[in-house]
Amino acid sequence: MVTLDPRPPEAAPKPPTVVPVRHWGRATAAVVVLALLGLLVAGLIVNKNIDEHTVRQYFFSRLILHGVLVTIELAVISQAVGIVLGIVLAVMRQSKNPALSGTSWLYIWFFRGTPLLVQLVFWAYFGSVYAHLTLGIPFTHLHLAQVGTNTLLTNTVAAYVGLSLNEGAYMAEIVRGGLLAVDEGQTEAALSLGMRRGLLLRRIVLPQAVRVIIPPTGNEFISMLKNTSLVAFIGGKDLFTNTQTIYSNNLKVIPLLVVASLWYLVITSVLTVGQYYLERRFARGATRTLPPTPIQRLRALLVPRRMVTT
Repeated sequence: MVTLDPRPPEAAPKPPTVVPVRHWGRATAAVVVLALLGLLVAGLIVNKNIDEHTVRQYFFSRLILHGVLVTIELAVISQAVGIVLGIVLAVMRQSKNPALSGTSWLYIWFFRGTPLLVQLVFWAYFGSVYAHLTLGIPFTHLHLAQVGTNTLLTNTVAAYVGLSLNEGAYMAEIVRGGLLAVDEGQTEAALSLGMRRGLLLRRIVLPQAVRVIIPPTGNEFISMLKNTSLVAFIGGKDLFTNTQTIYSNNLKVIPLLVVASLWYLVITSVLTVGQYYLERRFARGATRTLPPTPIQRLRALLVPRRMVTT
């Protein structure tokens, strides 16, 4: 015989209520910042001294575009030479040979201790120190080749030399910091296996130090791009030099400075994005959680996190 349970069936559990987490402080700060930014943009728009017509006229002019190309070439070549020079100086600094480590320390001390602008002007007027550059045997009259200093060391070459030598000093300290970040136990283990120091540096130390070296190197590259504007003092034909040439003729200083600033912002923005993805590429094997991409950051900002309550 089947008996029925007189008790009523239990009600099904209610689904949890999802309540968005509210951040009042974050929202207030965002409103204040957006209001100030809106006031700034509105002030720039209504300001007639900006002269938007002149900005649009010269933004893609031939002289400005040529200056942009020269600026990029200066930054890329000088940074590449600086990186190579920095690696050599960092290895010399780590050497147990006092002559090598002392020479590296003296180089870094000199180029970090003198302003970059002074160095650029010095190389531009290097012909006043040596009128001719001679290749031959010292203390004899035997000369294999001789060339005038001003012929060889033009203003453009002086800009490359000054930027590269100065950057080499800073890159040496960055590379040295990356080398010191590698655990000494790995070096000792490689030496115990009979690995030579040159092979140890190429196969063990440098690949691990790159992860530490890349972030400050990216910052140095962006700083190098902006430091190229200093070559305007020696006529380097860069973006800022060509901008000065234009506004010295039409006397429209502010609009042309806006053009130069916009181009610098465009280039540095591209470099910043490249640096971000390069850091992610070399950080894949070192960290479990990779830093979020810009799209993920924007999505996290627009979509609030949610809190589940029962």
